[in-house]
Amino acid sequence: AMEDVSAKFVSQKISRTRWRPLPAAALQPPDVFATGSWDNEDNRVSIWSVGDLGNAGLNGEYHGEPHLLCDIQHNGDIMDMQFLDQERIVVASSTGTVTIFRHHQNNQTLSANHRWEKAHYHVGQDTSCGGAACTGVVCNNPEIVTVGEDGRINLFRADQRDAVRTIDNADSSTLHAVTFLRTTEILTVNSIGQLKIFFLRQQRNEPSQIFSLAGDRVPLHCVDRHPNQQHIVATGGQDGMLSIWDIRQGTMPVSLLNAHEAEMWEVHFHPSDPDHLFTCSEDGSLWHWDTSTNVSEKPSFLHQGGRSTAYLSHSTINQSVVSAWLSNDPTKDRMEITNLIPNQTLSVNSLDVLGPCLVYGTDAEAIYVNRQLFA
Repeated sequence: AMEDVSAKFVSQKISRTRWRPLPAAALQPPDVFATGSWDNEDNRVSIWSVGDLGNAGLNGEYHGEPHLLCDIQHNGDIMDMQFLDQERIVVASSTGTVTIFRHHQNNQTLSANHRWEKAHYHVGQDTSCGGAACTGVVCNNPEIVTVGEDGRINLFRADQRDAVRTIDNADSSTLHAVTFLRTTEILTVNSIGQLKIFFLRQQRNEPSQIFSLAGDRVPLHCVDRHPNQQHIVATGGQDGMLSIWDIRQGTMPVSLLNAHEAEMWEVHFHPSDPDHLFTCSEDGSLWHWDTSTNVSEKPSFLHQGGRSTAYLSHSTINQSVVSAWLSNDPTKDRMEITNLIPNQTLSVNSLDVLGPCLVYGTDAEAIYVNRQLFA
């Protein structure tokens, strides 16, 4: 299905790709996305359009390539970015600074709207603190949560100059990513294979729960929460494994799935169709995991294009609503896995999915858009 993909070479390594959220009542597919770069002399936050559909062929397929609407210079590597709303995007820097950029759609420019200098920092022997990378950011407008190499968690509000709350010693190791479980509850992953839950409204700085991978202390790089079932969480880390957790059950993952051959950089449930999950890796692959029920009716287990069906073993779970991700019925335990980019060699650092559209960015200095994910 590579013919559905349009590529744009951008002469910078891309660390993050994010679709701009659609307005609540929107029926059209997403058409604008943001990228951030890393490991370049001049890093940039860029806003792209996937083109007007006037370029569509007779069958509605799309042939254009993404075109740049505007961009702005950024100090340091872009470690993470999230849209706060239709116009603002929050960017985490390797310098420890967190910046909100505003996309002015009337004249297609980007400007720095607000900046929290050194939101993350290492305390040195002297008083001048060196910045520590801000590794992760998650937004629930107007709230913004950031985590960093310094083991610190910050809660900001877009309309306030100072942090609403800072948990200084949330972790003694590097925090790599964060997600909201509920509006008042966050989940972090760290460099020694732990998940921790923190309540933002309570004054205690200790996590309310800690989960961990057995044994190996594999660094975890990414986390995503199931959009409808808040107790289901997916994580990925240095060994390329995909872990599915049920945070109501025990402290270990419900399932560990062999996945990539190198670090998994991002994991995303499809926001409106969470039987589908996407992961990308340092090994140059981007996998689409499909647990939708029609998989078991498919006649062949091996398909062209690098697909395979995996049988998963799960611990037994008694619950009224069983997600496909937690299923313990062997007939449902088939999952179709497709590598959407079979021949890529350099790292796929980031992906985002919205509606029928996928955007991903690579160290090969290219961004790719697939507008017909489920075709």
